[in-house]
Amino acid sequence: MGEVCAVVLAAGDGKRMRSARPKVLCEVLFRPMIGWIADTLAECGIGDVCAVLGAGADQVRAAVPQFSWVEQRERLGTGHAVMQARAFLEGHRGGNCVVLCGDAPFVDAKTLREAYRLHKQESAAATLVTAFLPDPTGYGRILRDGQGNVSRIVEQADADEKIRRIQEINAGTYWFSVDFLLDALEQLRADNAQGEYYLTDVIGIAAAQGRRVCGYEAADSRVAMGANDRKGLLRLNELARQAQLERHLDGGVEIICADGVVIQPGVQIGPDTTILPGTILKGNTVIGKNCVLGPNTIIEDSVVGDGCQINACQIEQSRLDENVKIGPYTHVRPNSHLKAGVKIGNFVEVKNSVIDERTAVAHLTYVGDSDVGKNVNFGCGTVTVNFDGHDKYRTVIGDDCFIGCNSNLIAPVEIGSGSYIAAGSTITDMVPQDALAIARARQVVKPGWAAARRLRLGPRKK
Repeated sequence: MGEVCAVVLAAGDGKRMRSARPKVLCEVLFRPMIGWIADTLAECGIGDVCAVLGAGADQVRAAVPQFSWVEQRERLGTGHAVMQARAFLEGHRGGNCVVLCGDAPFVDAKTLREAYRLHKQESAAATLVTAFLPDPTGYGRILRDGQGNVSRIVEQADADEKIRRIQEINAGTYWFSVDFLLDALEQLRADNAQGEYYLTDVIGIAAAQGRRVCGYEAADSRVAMGANDRKGLLRLNELARQAQLERHLDGGVEIICADGVVIQPGVQIGPDTTILPGTILKGNTVIGKNCVLGPNTIIEDSVVGDGCQINACQIEQSRLDENVKIGPYTHVRPNSHLKAGVKIGNFVEVKNSVIDERTAVAHLTYVGDSDVGKNVNFGCGTVTVNFDGHDKYRTVIGDDCFIGCNSNLIAPVEIGSGSYIAAGSTITDMVPQDALAIARARQVVKPGWAAARRLRLGPRKK
């Protein structure tokens, strides 16, 4: 489909959403609606795309920088929006163009391909995607002639009672011959109840000229769904969430209770992994098999190996090898790599660090900018002190070390393999292999001091 182009209608503001963002930037499963359209076009191999933008154009351009764009200064209907892309379309004469709505995220690549196949096969001037809805209220109705060709689309506001009973609706996605579309745009008039230029009137123009107009019925009526307000956006999120849950259930994932479970499209999960309530999987995340995730866990843009257990944690842009056990209440921040068999306990933070196999960081510890060897044991309250207020430095810990409770390792510093750090130590210098490092003041005991103090101060106030 590389010989075709696309126009995406994305000029809607966020007023009914009560949002400062343009409507197409409102999110379904953490991805802007126009991002779903961009993914579908990319999957179809359609790279030449023009977005028609309105208020907040800079925000939309930042979200889809791969699109070219034009501005619609006045909101005078979908036909008027496409008119703004005339110069773009002129550069594609002789070809075909798909026109989509930027707030209809469920238009899928298969539907676009099949509609285009029909469009080419029938040498149509226009081919529109249709759907059948039990309740078509609010949608434009499809009128067909005796041969099944689409003769007209009638908007809800302009439809009589007979037409309103028609259940086949316009899904808002169209394939056009570019030459025909440019000619038809010149003939559009705003003589309707809304005083707008309807793109749907192009279909009537084609029929009046005796041109072929096809209707491709989508297998899934959700391709027609968009959102005009937050309630509609919630419905889209619910449908998208359920579709992803079903995809992973079909792939052998165990979901005991779906409460609060949200999985973005593109996330991969191996079979026999269990997802517990409150688990959110985002971005380019890959989960192995036989894992247990959750409850109340967020994993984003990360790779998790087979057999991992992650309880009430947040993991971002990191890698976990097989049989890693984490949590509860652990934060693994970007650029961390936890190797096989690592155990990270409660209230631990790991950042930009490599922790080698079978190392245990039990609780209340910060490991930042560190390279940690195998079989290391961190005592409670250990901190790798990586920041001096101006620059950050790394800590290197060899294999088989024991780091006592409440130790501070002041980077840059290296702890040799097999070494022990005494509890309560603040380490500022290199510790050689197999050594014991003690860096704390010697304990002083003054017998009777506390009793003398109490006598001097008198009884405690109640």
